[in-house]
Amino acid sequence: MTHLGDGSVVAVFPAAGSGQRFGAAKNKLFSSLAGEPLWLHSLRRIGSRREVGRVIVAVAARDLSDFRDQLAASNISLAVEFVIGGTERMDSVQIALDSVSEDSGVQWVSVHDAARPLVSDEDLDRIFSAVQETGAALLATPVSGTLKREMGEGNQIETVDRRRIWVALTPQVFRLGLLKLAYSKHNGCPATDDAQLVERLGHEVQLVHGSADNLKITFPEDLSIAEAILSRNQ
Repeated sequence: MTHLGDGSVVAVFPAAGSGQRFGAAKNKLFSSLAGEPLWLHSLRRIGSRREVGRVIVAVAARDLSDFRDQLAASNISLAVEFVIGGTERMDSVQIALDSVSEDSGVQWVSVHDAARPLVSDEDLDRIFSAVQETGAALLATPVSGTLKREMGEGNQIETVDRRRIWVALTPQVFRLGLLKLAYSKHNGCPATDDAQLVERLGHEVQLVHGSADNLKITFPEDLSIAEAILSRNQ
């Protein structure tokens, strides 16, 4: 398995969302997981990789001091750059990309949901190796449940063939210049992830099989699942 160069990746964490579905008064990323704020787990897992040379976290202005205080109180010794993110996730990624100077040592960008605290080293090994083939890759897991599509009015439904259907995960990793180009062509057209912007360029995005353990914390009950996974792995 080939590896990206040491320090050649800038890791971007969009963390400016409100997390309304979580239902808490404060940012869900501040919720405790195994005695530590949720977002710090995500930061440590990716930021401590030897391939990562810069770490940028895009946050809401109202949360900036809390993010800084929590990082200072942790045992993480990374040099983290905080930027003020935008209204939407894609706005935050754009702002983070704009903050990346023309640093010849940084050739790749990894975008990871700060609310995904359980991405494994094995998955990171695979995606950092795979991205060298196409310049664009994302972790994903096969859909396991039965899918139904609502058909117009009423309760009429149809079953969707789930073969070759995958759930996109993060991180999604790209050549830095490629993702910057994709964002420059964005023009406000909605997209649900960064890979979709790259797809619109007609560029191949390689799918890398990732673990379903890499769940996104969306609802309070997801924290209990994450706690159980952490306990099992330890």
